[in-house]
Amino acid sequence: MTNLPQGWVEVHVGDVAESLIDGPFGSNLKTEHYTVDGVRVIRLQNIGDGRFDDTDKAFITEERYQLLSRHAAQPDDVLIAALGDVLPRACLVPPKLGAAIVKADCFRLRPNDLVDAKYLMFALESPQMRRAAAPQIAGVGRPRLNLRKVRNLPIAVAPLAEQKRIVAMIEDAFLRIDAGVAGLRRAQRDVVALQKAIILAAVTEPYPAHWQRTTVGQAGQVMLGRQRSPKYHHGPKMRRYLRVANVFEDRIDTDDIMSMHFEDAEYDRYRLAPDDILLNEGQSPHLLGRPAIYRGDPPNVAFTNSLLRFRAGPGVLPGWALLVFRRHLHAKRFLRESQITTNIAHLSAGRFKTVEFPIPPIDEQEAIVASVEAQLAAAARVAAELDGQLARAGRLRSSILSVAVAGKLVPQEPEDEPASVLLNLIAVERDSSNSPRDAAGGRQTRSAGERVTA
Repeated sequence: MTNLPQGWVEVHVGDVAESLIDGPFGSNLKTEHYTVDGVRVIRLQNIGDGRFDDTDKAFITEERYQLLSRHAAQPDDVLIAALGDVLPRACLVPPKLGAAIVKADCFRLRPNDLVDAKYLMFALESPQMRRAAAPQIAGVGRPRLNLRKVRNLPIAVAPLAEQKRIVAMIEDAFLRIDAGVAGLRRAQRDVVALQKAIILAAVTEPYPAHWQRTTVGQAGQVMLGRQRSPKYHHGPKMRRYLRVANVFEDRIDTDDIMSMHFEDAEYDRYRLAPDDILLNEGQSPHLLGRPAIYRGDPPNVAFTNSLLRFRAGPGVLPGWALLVFRRHLHAKRFLRESQITTNIAHLSAGRFKTVEFPIPPIDEQEAIVASVEAQLAAAARVAAELDGQLARAGRLRSSILSVAVAGKLVPQEPEDEPASVLLNLIAVERDSSNSPRDAAGGRQTRSAGERVTA
């Protein structure tokens, strides 16, 4: 960090900590120690981006808390996530949480007099801090910051009075942004409800009298995909295939395509053709039968028995079949034919074939499909705009934090006591107690003139 405003200092995160600790590891705290109530255990999932997420709760007994009291957290301590895609991630211990300890992969920082707790939280989440932390993050698939690296991260510290003005300004701005985001989220839910209503209205019940009444099995060919087995993981004829993880509503995800061995005859049997419709055979109950049309991308793929394939027969447009299946999905029609095991619903090919399938005249199918596609495209444009607005709200929050820790959010006041004065006082106090490094992870504070490099 360079070009700090007058009265600011640049130190390490450890320098603003009265203490900085991590949670207990190993056998000191295991899942079997959790109880239905008692003293709170702060876990990784509780540390949100600037907020404490109280959805997931865990407790331990008072007796175990006493054994682990070194890891205790109290209101206005700063919680820092050590693991996750975005690091560091920080929030404050809420005032009404009561007695609590932090778990492994969570750090608890108790600020000293140099820094306001909320200012520290915002500084930890600033773009400058995350850029400084990025080279320190280790781990493939599970990005992690260790305690030493967090302690040595650079932080720009404003005079304490200015910190409080900065915090007030950020909170006011975030309050306005959050109100806007809440409105955007409501609008997103409205768009989803509109999309479902469009689909349900297109395939009405009772069906018009002139529509043919038949079943899925009579309207086309139904087939369950090829079973997966370890013996197919290797072989001379490895072919790509789609599975339930690739099939979303009206969309096939091609990011993660797997392969297994198919003999030529099997491959011919299970190979997909453009306009085949794939449906999830096994899924969470509300997603059972989620359908998408295979439009030839990716080319040359088969499918597994986690999927059902429907190939439209004469007089049935693939687009109409997709619309009927989407209607059955949202009307929970497939769920009535399902068998549920361990929270996963299954739709057998036999039961799927018996589900009703209305067939209007071909020209009416074309008109209905075209109308629905136009309406859904309009709704999708609104949804994309809402997504863009939410992304802009996120960027605005980030910009506010960036400006704040650069000293450009509020004006400097000449009468503010420079941060270096407090820094020197803290250093004197630590020297007088002959405690260059406390047992909980604090560190010796440098003199006011010393700087760290990012």
